[in-house]
Amino acid sequence: MLPRKLIALAAAAAMVATAPVNRANADAHGLIGAIIGGAIVGSAINNANKNKPRPKRVVRTGVPSATRAANRETQTALNYFGYNAGTPDGVLGRRSRGAVSAYQAYMKFPVTGHLTQFERDILVGAYQRGLAGSFETQQLVAKDPDGSKALLVAQRDLLTGGSTPRRTAGYAGLPIEVSEAVDEIANSSDPTPEQLLQRSGFIQLADLNADGNSDYILDTSFSGSSFWCSSVQCKTIVFVSTPSGYARNDLLAFDPTPASFNCVGSSCVVSDTGGTVMASTDAPATTPGDGTTMASADAPVTTAPSGGALPLFAVPSATVSLDSHCSKVSLLTNANGGFTEVSAMTDPDLVMNEQLCLARAFAIKDGETLVTQIGGLSNAQVDSQCNQYQPAMKEYVAALSLKSRGDVIRDVGGFVLSSGMDPAQLTTTAKICLSSGYRQDDMDVALGMGLLLVALGEAPYGELMGHHLSQGFGTSERHEAAIEWYQAALDAIDGGAEPVFAPNQTERPALLQAAVDMMVGGGNALVQPVPAATGAKAKLPVFSKPAKVKK
Repeated sequence: MLPRKLIALAAAAAMVATAPVNRANADAHGLIGAIIGGAIVGSAINNANKNKPRPKRVVRTGVPSATRAANRETQTALNYFGYNAGTPDGVLGRRSRGAVSAYQAYMKFPVTGHLTQFERDILVGAYQRGLAGSFETQQLVAKDPDGSKALLVAQRDLLTGGSTPRRTAGYAGLPIEVSEAVDEIANSSDPTPEQLLQRSGFIQLADLNADGNSDYILDTSFSGSSFWCSSVQCKTIVFVSTPSGYARNDLLAFDPTPASFNCVGSSCVVSDTGGTVMASTDAPATTPGDGTTMASADAPVTTAPSGGALPLFAVPSATVSLDSHCSKVSLLTNANGGFTEVSAMTDPDLVMNEQLCLARAFAIKDGETLVTQIGGLSNAQVDSQCNQYQPAMKEYVAALSLKSRGDVIRDVGGFVLSSGMDPAQLTTTAKICLSSGYRQDDMDVALGMGLLLVALGEAPYGELMGHHLSQGFGTSERHEAAIEWYQAALDAIDGGAEPVFAPNQTERPALLQAAVDMMVGGGNALVQPVPAATGAKAKLPVFSKPAKVKK
C-alpha cells in the first residue's frame, strides 16, 4: 500500500495533466512547464559542464628569458656545491630560496634567501672555476674538508682581495713569497716543507730577469703529487725579483732549467728553445696504422726499396696534450680574473683558447651524466668501447685539415647512413664517446665524435672543429677552415638551435661571434677536396639510455 500523501500527490499530478486548459489553468500550466523545463535544461547543462574537461590554468611567471637563463645558472651552481635547488627551471621558488639561504649561511652572509649581485658573482664564479678543473682547483678541493665549497671561499677572497694570513718570516735564506709557495706545495703532498727543501733540484737559483738579484725556480715534480703534474709536464713556480718584492709566475714545463724561461721585469714565459724536448730524436717514428717510416732529424736518409714507399722527413717536436694546454689556459684565465668578456676582448686567439677548454669541460661533464643514466658502466669499459671508433673515424678526422666543411659533413653523413645504426642511439653514443675522447686526451676519438654529432643534425657541436682547426689540436692549423666551422655553429644557434656548451651563459655566442669577426681575413687557404673515404660499414658499439616503461 502506498502512503496517502503519495497517492494524493499522484492524483493531483494526474488532474493537472488531464484537466481542460482554461486561461487560469493555462497560466498555471505554463508556469509549471517552465519550472520543470528549466530544471531539466539546467540539469542537462550542469551534467554537461561537469563532464566537460576544464582547460588547464596557465601560470605566467612574467620572468624574462634572460632572467630565467641567469636563474638557471644560479640553480645549477647551487646544486654543484651541494645546496639543493631542485631542477634548474629558471624560477627561484621556495626550494631555491632555501638553497640560497644555506649558501649564505655557509659564507657568513646575511641569510635572506635572495642573492645580492656580489653573492651571485661569487657563486657563479666559483662554479665556473670548478668546471675548468685547474691544478689549483683540484688541490684546493682535495685538501679542504669542505671539498668543493672551498672554491666559494677562494672566489670571495679573489673578489675582495682577502687572503690567508701571510708568513712573518721565510725559511732560512728564502724570501717570504718563496717560503709560502713551499708550504703550499707541501700541503698537497707527503713530504714536509723541510723535506722538500732538502731535495736537490727542488729549488734552482738564477738571475732570470738580469737585474742582478737571485730568482727562484720551484719544480713541483719533486713533491710527488699528481695535483701539480699531468702525464707530460708539471707546474713550475718561478719567482723573479722586483723593486717591490718577488713576483710569482705559474708555468707548465718538463724538467725545467733556467734556460726554460724568458723573464722580463716581473713576467716570465716558457722559452721556445730552452725546454726539454719530449719526443725522442734518435729513433725513427712510425705513423700508426700505415707502416710508413718517418726519418728522424739526425738519422740518415734511406732509399726506398724497389716498389716501396718514398722516404719522408719529420722534424721531432714535443707533443703537447690538450689536457695540459687547458691547464695552462686555466692558469692564465684565473690570473686575468676570469674569462675574457666581449667588452674587454683584444685577442681572439686567447678567447678561443678559453672557450675551447670550457667547451671541453662541458663535453666531458655531459657525457659522464649520460653514462650515469645508463648505469652499470665503468670509465674503463666506456673508453674501451669508444676507442673502437678511432680507426673508423680516422679518415674523416684527417679530412678536417684538407676539405671544406660541407664536404666533410657529406662524407660523415654517408658513414652514418651506411653504418645501419639507429640515429638516436648513435647520438647518445657520440656524446658519451666525445666525453671519453677528451678525458683520455685522444683527439681522434673526440673529433670523430664531434663530426658524428654535426652530421646527425647537432650543428652547434661544429664549434669544436673550429677550435681544433684554430689551435691545431688533432688537426693542422687552418684558420680559414676554422672560421667556416665557427660561423656555421653560430648561425645555427642564431637560428634557434640550443647551445650545447655553457648554455646558461647567454652572452657566449656574442663573444664567439666577435672573436670570429676579428679572425676573418687571416689563416690559410683550403686545400682542394680529396676523394671521400669508403668502407663505412663496421660493427661498432652503441650506448642507449634505458627506455621509459609506461605504466
